[in-house]
Amino acid sequence: MAMEAQDFTQDYEIVVVDDGSTDGTIDFLQTHQTEFPHVRLFQQSHEGAAIARNTGIDVAKGEIIVFIDSDLVVTPTFLSSHAKVIAGHQQAFTYGSVINTNNFEAPTSAQVKLQDISTAFFATGNVAIAKHWLIKAGKFDTSFRQYGWEDLELGVRLKNLGLKLIKCPEAVGYHWHPAFTIDQLPRLVDVEAQRGRMGVVFYQKHPTWEVRMMIQMTWLHVLLWGTLSLGGLLNERSLRPFLKWLIDQGKPQLALEIAKIFLNWYNVKGVYAAYRDVNNSI
Repeated sequence: MAMEAQDFTQDYEIVVVDDGSTDGTIDFLQTHQTEFPHVRLFQQSHEGAAIARNTGIDVAKGEIIVFIDSDLVVTPTFLSSHAKVIAGHQQAFTYGSVINTNNFEAPTSAQVKLQDISTAFFATGNVAIAKHWLIKAGKFDTSFRQYGWEDLELGVRLKNLGLKLIKCPEAVGYHWHPAFTIDQLPRLVDVEAQRGRMGVVFYQKHPTWEVRMMIQMTWLHVLLWGTLSLGGLLNERSLRPFLKWLIDQGKPQLALEIAKIFLNWYNVKGVYAAYRDVNNSI
């Protein structure tokens, strides 16, 4: 609904690529078509973010493509802010602000936090780019079938083409996700394992020290997260009572930050395990 409420005076479309959702998204859009005149719906079945975004690129009619995630709420000036900044820049893309919030009722009331600052060169949470650059770079690599890295990997190729990043803080997107609960731990652990495996796919394509740092495949990360997690002794089982206590005290964000210690350790172990598997299969 936020994308339909834009103050943008030019024609635009909202391309929705549904990757096998089970939350009623398709039924809702199909039964409320008159409320979403800009929406064009496309469906696929659990093929991953890379293929979904490539589908969006292929079917898009416009020259400028703005990527946002399904859990992002934007302000009315979102599109016009991107359009104003990117105009006149032939070899650049714009990156807007992403503010995390767990306030579903009033997501735009959230303030910028330290955790919201991103150093990524190209991340699809809130970015506008000319379609022809995406095609020239080869679009998203469909080898990335699990969680993580497909957008940053494309960013490496875009940077190699000489594209520049231009910050567009006025194009604000509020990234909603529920407050941390103990029940989320199994999914978060699985996400780190997937991120480790996809990190190795990233490194195979770009075997540089910069990528190793990004995917946490260095001795520095082994030392850091191995030490902080006491070699894995601090994990979702041993810390569960303490994390639950923090949540019960109304401090879910602090609990999540502590959980990130062992989650990062799982990620480091996952990336090294995946790297060994790749080498053993050669």
